[in-house]
Amino acid sequence: MVKLNRIYTRGGDRGNTSLGDGSRVKKHDPLVEAYGTVDEANAILGVARLDVARLDDKGLADAMLARIQNDMFDLGADLCTPLADDEKPGAALRIVQAQIDRLEGEIDALNKDLGALTSFILPGGSAAAASLHVARTVVRRAERCIAAVVTPRINPLALMYANRLSDHLFVLGRYANARAGTGDVLWVPGAHRT
Repeated sequence: MVKLNRIYTRGGDRGNTSLGDGSRVKKHDPLVEAYGTVDEANAILGVARLDVARLDDKGLADAMLARIQNDMFDLGADLCTPLADDEKPGAALRIVQAQIDRLEGEIDALNKDLGALTSFILPGGSAAAASLHVARTVVRRAERCIAAVVTPRINPLALMYANRLSDHLFVLGRYANARAGTGDVLWVPGAHRT
């Protein structure tokens, strides 16, 4: 269990921070950028939940996002603790295949009642979908940050989770628009060139 008695430690006042294994790195280290972007995406998901809560779906989408927000803390914890060469299973909190499988199952369940796409879609339609698309783009940025630091010391499932999550948020945005009755906002290539 995490226990925080003091919020500030002054440990980062000179531009360094501690990783989960106790090692110190610069605050602009690519690994810190990766888990910091995961944290940013999680905060945006919190905002998206305010709009998603208005969907008339018995809290299904909000429950998914609540689980995802918890997973995002798992992802951040995973990224901030480099894999040790001799790490034993369960020694550190890691993203596991079951979390990715759950996302895939939810994507399939959400997508089964949505029509096939005939064009790329524009972010928007309903407030919930717009918020989910903002979250999706930040998750994509987090994914790029994670990909930039993938080494033997990074859990490969962390990158897979981020990739699948952005897909999930895309489909959840479409689902939100279907629930709101707005439907997808389709891109019309070259529509305004003349």
